[in-house]
Amino acid sequence: MNLKLVRKPGGTPGGQEGRFEAVLNALADPVLVVGADSAIEYVNLATEQFFDASQTWLCERALSDLIPTDSPLFAMIEQVRASGASLSEYGVTLETPRIGSRLLTIQVAPIPDNAGTVVVSFHDRSIASKMTRQMDSRNVARSVTGMAAVLAHEVKNPLSGIRGAAQLLETGVNAEDRKLTRLICDETDRICALVDRMEVFSERPYIERGPVNIHQVLEHVRELAKNGFARHIRFKERYDPSLPAVAGDRDQLIQVFLNLVKNAAEAAPKVGGEVTLTTGYQIGLRLAQPGGRRTHLPLLVTVEDNGEGIPDDLRGNLFDPFVTTKAGGTGLGLPLVAKIVGDHGGIIEFSSEPGHTVFRVYLPVYRGPEDKNG
Repeated sequence: MNLKLVRKPGGTPGGQEGRFEAVLNALADPVLVVGADSAIEYVNLATEQFFDASQTWLCERALSDLIPTDSPLFAMIEQVRASGASLSEYGVTLETPRIGSRLLTIQVAPIPDNAGTVVVSFHDRSIASKMTRQMDSRNVARSVTGMAAVLAHEVKNPLSGIRGAAQLLETGVNAEDRKLTRLICDETDRICALVDRMEVFSERPYIERGPVNIHQVLEHVRELAKNGFARHIRFKERYDPSLPAVAGDRDQLIQVFLNLVKNAAEAAPKVGGEVTLTTGYQIGLRLAQPGGRRTHLPLLVTVEDNGEGIPDDLRGNLFDPFVTTKAGGTGLGLPLVAKIVGDHGGIIEFSSEPGHTVFRVYLPVYRGPEDKNG
């Protein structure tokens, strides 16, 4: 690699240099060139998305402005400078206030004839591990489907008989005993309602998809929230107005984001609570589907709150049925969200720390009539 490629944004590349830069900008992995003084000399477009900052801003910074100096990355850079040989490390956790916690493969390579200057590239493994965990949760949800079918037959039918017997007894007992018969009726109703909620996990072979304006969905959800459970919450919107339509079912997407916004509003503090809704377009993410088909997922919607965060012991199983942080919660809301997103061919993942929890939903773009059923 020739250092002539390394330049501050704003210049006009041409010829072979321009072709090299076009190649780097086409990569989905972030690539940075770090000088001998640890100043950032070049970044590709994927680095902008990774750090959520412009090329101009990044190239005015030192690497230590973005990443804590106790990160393993700095030790890797020093080793490469000393040895003159490339170095790769797998499973490195990179944690910063700007990007949160990411599980990465990091590669560092020296640039010949430019002492101390190195090329750093990141391959984000976080989303892959989270997708694997979500797939496991989806398999658990499928087992809930079978359980619901059994419960509907083996539990709901006998419960109807129990409730009917309690109602008959109610007519011939005193007021004190009537409290007990009413308790029997209420509890049978509660169990039946729980079974009914589990039945929503039943498999649907097709979703009627159409072009959905995700901003209209989010604004509808926000209005419902502001007039109901989130009266005390301050909402922020960071929308990309150029976003294309989502391939999906509008009512089901409303259910997804209503659940996520409700969770965020309940997690946010009563005083100073904030929920931020963000949309954006990201390149390079594809999800393999059964049959070898691959779905591009460039549309990103995030729901962020400033609550206390998700407890560490729940994070690995958050999308499993019956896992909940709420007193009296059923633990079926997030599994249902994950199922609906999965039925749309998308994925959902999250990151959480005190004061900053973000759920990210990746969805496909509507391409035309071919997307009607999926």
